[in-house]
Amino acid sequence: MEDNKIDINSLIAFFLIGLIFIGWLYMTPPPPTQEIIQTIDEDEILEEKSVEQDLSDILSESKIDDYKESALNFENSLTQNDEFVLVDADKFIVKFSTLGGQISSLQLKGHLNYLGNPINLIESNNSSFNLDFTTKNGRIFNTKDQRFVPSLIDQGSVKKVSMKLVVSEDVFIEYIYTVNLNDYIIDLDINSRGFYNIIDTSQSYNLNWELNAFRNSKSISYENRYSYLTYYHDEDNIDYLSISGDDEDDEEDVNWISFKQHFFSSVLISDKEKPFRNVEFKSEDLVQDNSTDTLFTKKFISKIPFDYVNSEFDNSLKFYFGPNQYSQLKTYEIGLEESVDFGWGIFGFINKNIFVPLYRSLSGLFPYGIAIIFMTIIVRIVLAPVLYSSYVSQAKMKILRPELDEINKKFKDNAMKKQQEMMSLYRKAGANPMSGCLPGLLQIPVFYALFMFFPSAFDLRQKSFLWADDLSAYDSILDFGFYIPLYGDHVSLFPILASVSIFFYMKMTTGQQMASQPQPQEGMPDMTKMMKYMIYFAPIMMMVFFNNYSSGLSLYYFVSNLLSIAIMFTIKNYILDERKIRQQIQFNKSQPVKPPSRFQRRMQAVMEEAERQKKNK
Repeated sequence: MEDNKIDINSLIAFFLIGLIFIGWLYMTPPPPTQEIIQTIDEDEILEEKSVEQDLSDILSESKIDDYKESALNFENSLTQNDEFVLVDADKFIVKFSTLGGQISSLQLKGHLNYLGNPINLIESNNSSFNLDFTTKNGRIFNTKDQRFVPSLIDQGSVKKVSMKLVVSEDVFIEYIYTVNLNDYIIDLDINSRGFYNIIDTSQSYNLNWELNAFRNSKSISYENRYSYLTYYHDEDNIDYLSISGDDEDDEEDVNWISFKQHFFSSVLISDKEKPFRNVEFKSEDLVQDNSTDTLFTKKFISKIPFDYVNSEFDNSLKFYFGPNQYSQLKTYEIGLEESVDFGWGIFGFINKNIFVPLYRSLSGLFPYGIAIIFMTIIVRIVLAPVLYSSYVSQAKMKILRPELDEINKKFKDNAMKKQQEMMSLYRKAGANPMSGCLPGLLQIPVFYALFMFFPSAFDLRQKSFLWADDLSAYDSILDFGFYIPLYGDHVSLFPILASVSIFFYMKMTTGQQMASQPQPQEGMPDMTKMMKYMIYFAPIMMMVFFNNYSSGLSLYYFVSNLLSIAIMFTIKNYILDERKIRQQIQFNKSQPVKPPSRFQRRMQAVMEEAERQKKNK
């Protein structure tokens, strides 16, 4: 388990963002086709029927009393044909199979995969729901192999499907599925009668739930990166299995388990008063090669032990089958919205409390692509004062550079004295070499929060803008027909535009930034050379890395860079007055020198101690 579920791609992303941002600070202030389930009339729904006649030869009530001589065995019932009960609800079409009494198919309505076919969360035996328990003679019994007797009760807006595994008239296990036709939730009640004569109550029984996650998006690697098993425990903690490779873990007091498939989830929810006391989790990565088409992305497995209640089965559970839409999940008030990965700590806080409601409001007024542009404009305007503060600081450093270079030459052999003179000059001029970076660093939480927002924004899914047919996926304008490592099998246009815009932005600001940099001190890196490399390195890295990412994210960066260029031009030519700044510096020099701050005193003490140690050596 990885608490922050950071894989190599996330590390590269964070490194790239940091690299581009640092460079920016120095340049300026900163699935194959699935057949659609056919709806059937309610009159065609299976009527309840009994297999008691078939079971009487295997297990009669008299044999139950003498169970050690006759093990529980329903193999004869396997000769029956598999039959189904279908419920056509507003949100999905679900089929329940008599084999195992489980959900055999669930197709979401109103959602399509990248091929234009309906989203199937369960289909073609990709899921298994099973109870296993030990009988009194020591045999392990699995309900998934047995035939259940079906029945349907129509209650208007609610339909109840009963699946009953019958031993005799008074001995059975029953699954009761309650489908609310207007919701994504399916309730499941599991109970039994007469099994106290059959089961070994000294041992727990297990609920085993497995699912192979279908591929639904264009990019296998991108979807797989956001498909993982997540679980909520102790009422306020969320954890994850690894998003890359295989992983397993166990946890106590689990409230729900989510098999997350990027934009959709299959969730098993415990009774509110009785969380799962102990759960074993396992996840397997089924994508061996990102260049090869594949049907499934991940295999998820959960094993949940239960104790018998009065020597019988007695459980109440819920399933959620639906989209990972933050607003929808939040309505259930059980923490399901935490499964949407908007980032940890302050990044998640910014997304949930600012960008999610902001974008939802804007997308309610404008087309989704236009809403991204307006959100970008709002963000840049709000951060404009921070940019201005950085420009002022940079201008001060540019004015002071000749004096700083003179200090470098005069005390080139005395590092401590040189640093003291520089600090004295900064105090006199009212300048701070760190003030140009600090305002920019304050933007990093916003910068990274938006990086996490767009890949998880369900509202962008299959929303088109210009040439991009899906803002939640890459915007391919050319398909190679072959795979290039790291880059992919296509060319996305928005990442190219974002890379070109950041290149020109950094190119425009190089001269001013280099003019404000003092000569590098001995043993320190030459930031001027680093800036020259960053001008070319950062755009190339952005173009390669974002080629498979959400086109909405690349659109944001493209527009953001254009706005930064416009703001920089406006500040330099219409707002910033270097003559006034120079006059202010001269005025500050004429005033009594302010005593050094606590930080400056500490830095001076550290340097003096370092100088003493150097002399002692």
